[in-house]
Amino acid sequence: MVAIVTVGSAVLDRVYTLTNLPEPDGGAFVTDATERAGGVAANVGCALAALEHDVGVLSRVGDDDAAETIVDSLRDHGVDTSGVRAGEGASSYTLVLRGPDGDRMIVAGGDSVPQLRLQATDRDRVRGADCVFTSAYAPDAVVTDLLDLRESGAIEALAFDLAGPIEELEGRGTAPGTIDRLARTADLFVVGEVAARSYLGTDPRDAAERLREAGAARVAVTVGADGAYLAEDELTHIEAVETDVVDTTGAGDAFTAALIDAWVLGDRTAGVAGQVAAAAAAQNCTAPGPRGALPTREDLPEL
Repeated sequence: MVAIVTVGSAVLDRVYTLTNLPEPDGGAFVTDATERAGGVAANVGCALAALEHDVGVLSRVGDDDAAETIVDSLRDHGVDTSGVRAGEGASSYTLVLRGPDGDRMIVAGGDSVPQLRLQATDRDRVRGADCVFTSAYAPDAVVTDLLDLRESGAIEALAFDLAGPIEELEGRGTAPGTIDRLARTADLFVVGEVAARSYLGTDPRDAAERLREAGAARVAVTVGADGAYLAEDELTHIEAVETDVVDTTGAGDAFTAALIDAWVLGDRTAGVAGQVAAAAAAQNCTAPGPRGALPTREDLPEL
């Protein structure tokens, strides 16, 4: 249908289910362990491919077995991996610690994604795309390059997810000054409640209004089971869709992908796009893993 490029993190998730999430100096016992491909840019790319878009991912992996798992999963989901470069060292990863009630702690590591930089061929690729997506987990140098291209008009549309609190990003992700530029420039600015409070020090509703006033064309502030606030011409609250939740991992990435599809590229209203995105997030919660139940067009409401 259209060409979309997602830029940034494609990683290996190492997931450990614990008897309890430990307190400082405390302990826990692992009851289950699994490895799977993840990463915000990779997850959003796979979700958009499931919606029948022509998607390519720009990322960097290491020279280990994890790299094969990461790249093979992208290919299995129909994503173009020619922009995923391999380098020396370990692939980036996340350690996901899950408590018995589904609560999580997430720790990131590995140098492959922080060492990602755009090359001339990468810039040519994003110039030809209908939309480019990146997140705050992409290196600041990469996001700055994309911003420069968007501000010059070389990129048609730029979507950004402030995927984590500001404190998590220092030294490996997008810098606060670059995030400020994105708030003025992005065609879609997505942020979760925790990251919004870290960045703006305010509640989700006010954060949506402030980001829209800053200049972002479309804003979505997600609030988990309480839905999301979307801002364009006006502020809209979207209710979450109830479902039998198996795993919430990747729900936000499915939500973002559906917003790109329906709101940025599909030119739906905020209310309609938000309902479609809420349905996509709910669908993705019905199976384990960030890509366990990616919705297709047939799974989403036609509103």
